[in-house]
Amino acid sequence: MELKPKFGIDRLLFGMKEDNVKALYGEPDKRFKDDEKNVILVYHELQLRLTFYQDEDFRLGYIICADPKLNISGELLIGKEIVAVKKKLEVFHLTKWEIEEFDITENHFNEEHWIILQSEFGKVIKIEIGAIINDADEFDWRFE
Repeated sequence: MELKPKFGIDRLLFGMKEDNVKALYGEPDKRFKDDEKNVILVYHELQLRLTFYQDEDFRLGYIICADPKLNISGELLIGKEIVAVKKKLEVFHLTKWEIEEFDITENHFNEEHWIILQSEFGKVIKIEIGAIINDADEFDWRFE
């Protein structure tokens, strides 16, 4: 499963609809709506949580992944030292990080690529990636 900054993860592209995702991965283990009426799909085996934005015609806009096979250009990310992962991501122009701490959890956020590396005890436990908003202040959908 490959992380593709600004595009998505694996075969998931920002802008897909729920049916597109189900055609790739089958029925989710869980489906629900959050407080903002967005649709959430959860795939246990893939360790994926997908958010389809209600106010964007239910397009895929946000992905959370904790799959230990998640990689970028073959380099594994989950379970690795946060410092080493950030160093690997420099090649992809992910260099500016805002860090927010919650007890033992840290969120390392790169706004340009809308990526959060979440770590505990110095190791990446999950990665969150969102659709990019372009200069026209609209989502830059990668799936049409």
